[in-house]
Amino acid sequence: MFNNLTTPLIMGILNVTPDSFSDGGQYTGVEDALAQAKRMIAEGVDIIDIGGESTRPGAEVVSVAEQIKRVVPVIKAIRDELSPTIPISIDTTASEVAAVALEAGASWINDISAGRHDEAILLLAAEKNVAIILMHIKGLPKDMQQAPSYDDVVAEVLAHLQSCVAAALLAGVAKHNIAIDPGIGFGKRKQDNLDLLANLDKFVALGYPVLLGTSRKRFMGSVCDVSEPTELVSATAATTALGVMQGVHMFRVHDVKENRQAADVAWAIKQAMHC
Repeated sequence: MFNNLTTPLIMGILNVTPDSFSDGGQYTGVEDALAQAKRMIAEGVDIIDIGGESTRPGAEVVSVAEQIKRVVPVIKAIRDELSPTIPISIDTTASEVAAVALEAGASWINDISAGRHDEAILLLAAEKNVAIILMHIKGLPKDMQQAPSYDDVVAEVLAHLQSCVAAALLAGVAKHNIAIDPGIGFGKRKQDNLDLLANLDKFVALGYPVLLGTSRKRFMGSVCDVSEPTELVSATAATTALGVMQGVHMFRVHDVKENRQAADVAWAIKQAMHC
């Protein structure tokens, strides 16, 4: 799945939740979600990431049944009405949700717990031979921002992800189906996020595609003195361009058009540097 990546990929966020930090409640109906998916496809999205459980700071766990109720109709609608082929990623930590989503038409798994919440999700990825994204998180969404601390955030996140990759390989996941995500904003302080962004090339050097998810996140608001997440589109695009220059392969964003442009221009500059 990930062995032929060249140009940067844009993953569009489609939260079918009532309480996500930036777009909660906007796409809970199938028609609204479908309209947003159509908009993202028109703006050049490469993957659509669908989640039925908010992972914002302080978020509570959502049951498997409720997640399935939220995501499956949207996945089926995209497949039936928009595109039979565009990659759809299911954003969940629960193997049961992932299994039903794959059956409905999803083709990737995006697990913020990297298999630590439900080890069966690794076995599922292996059995179905699908891509899985393994992310670093410290704690759980409900408590991850309650005084997180690190001695060396870059080294610790690198070591954690290497351990998660080893577990996935042991479960039978093919190496070319594994990607990693340093988990910007997930149990990190402002300086931790900045340190990770300054060292993305070290994650790329592990040899697995890297997904970067900074979209509209609070730490950038503190840098820019902005409190409204929707005002952080330009800040997000800046991190996308920075990520491309450091070798990051995929970008999970709310605003597809702006980040598509940022990624494409940064990629063109990077190619010119190698001429």
